[in-house]
Amino acid sequence: MNYNLITILGPTAIGKTRIAANLAYDTGGEIISADSRQVYRGMDIGTGKDIADYSVNGKFIKYHLIDICSPLEEFSLFDFRKYFNTAFKDISLRKKIPVLAGGTGLYLSSVLQNYKMAQVDFSSSRFQELHTRSENDLKYILNKLNPKLHNTTDLTDKARIVKAIMVKEAENESHPYKTSGINSFTFGITDDREIIRKNITERLKFRLKNGMIEEAEKLIESGVSYDKLMFFGLEYKYLAMYLKGEINYNDMFQKLNTSIHQFAKRQMTWFRKMEREGVKIHWFKNTDYDKILTLAKDNFNVF
Repeated sequence: MNYNLITILGPTAIGKTRIAANLAYDTGGEIISADSRQVYRGMDIGTGKDIADYSVNGKFIKYHLIDICSPLEEFSLFDFRKYFNTAFKDISLRKKIPVLAGGTGLYLSSVLQNYKMAQVDFSSSRFQELHTRSENDLKYILNKLNPKLHNTTDLTDKARIVKAIMVKEAENESHPYKTSGINSFTFGITDDREIIRKNITERLKFRLKNGMIEEAEKLIESGVSYDKLMFFGLEYKYLAMYLKGEINYNDMFQKLNTSIHQFAKRQMTWFRKMEREGVKIHWFKNTDYDKILTLAKDNFNVF
């Protein structure tokens, strides 16, 4: 097979960044992030950017699609695909291997399964009009537009429903934006469930002790609203509730810890769905780096 992309995917707290950085170092590649929140500047600890992991044996591995916009701006799936295409072409033209790494299932699927895309104008009158509708009305509209809705998180709050409607209407009314010629050799990184659970909890404790709350406070001071923090989900949702005084520290920790565990399960469910739909994923534990490197070299003629 003529592969032109390596993909590293897996659940949160599994060590994808470290593996991707080492693989990029050993194969002469650069990393393209597939994380829906790491695109935002100032959201570092809560999104797990782990920039230090991009330094391997004294060499800094170049990355793309991290810190490219303000949290006050909108960043859509269409934007991700546009930026991905640019980065992919740039890396490939320089005779390096693009390494797509992350855990946002929708972003990964859009590349690996070649989603058709359309640009959406979130400043249009249609966007404003939809926001005046009730949540039940919006769910009805979305279900009519997309009866086979895969991303059920689009139904969890009004803002997501409105955006999902706008995206689907744009797809139906305009020429799709497509990425072609992508042929990925895809690695899935996982481990025993109890180890992942332990990693999640320990990482959360570390982040809370090392500036994650202060990071959320700085975002508020910079003009990011509590509602926008809530929209970013997971860490920022519960930090916003804590900073507003709606929950105490212990409740914040317990609820957030549980939510991240549930998120990891949803990620794995998404990846298994991708496999059922024809995406070949080669699964390894995060301790199997030598095996991963050997397989990558075999398939990319890297010596």
